[in-house]
Amino acid sequence: MKKLILFTMLFVLVIFTSITKNSTKKIETKIYNISENLKVLKNKKEMTLLEFNYLSSPQKLMEYQSMYFEKELKEIDIENLNLIYLKGSKLNIKKLIDNKKEDE
Repeated sequence: MKKLILFTMLFVLVIFTSITKNSTKKIETKIYNISENLKVLKNKKEMTLLEFNYLSSPQKLMEYQSMYFEKELKEIDIENLNLIYLKGSKLNIKKLIDNKKEDE
């Protein structure tokens, strides 16, 4: 009788251990996949930021202007820019930067 109880307990322990190892392995695989995806996304973000900062630096923009546009580009004040949008059949014009809100 004692052998049967001991065998049953051992069998139950083996089954629980197997289930635990299986679920742990699945969780570890998910963690690994997510961390690898995160590394790829971080790398893409860094490259995009580098590209943006490099291409949008004032020196680079001036260099591109002289290379491709000659004197076609003009500097304008950002406060003079407007948004134009169509609402129904009415054309609306709104300031891009509202100085009144910024002054308050």
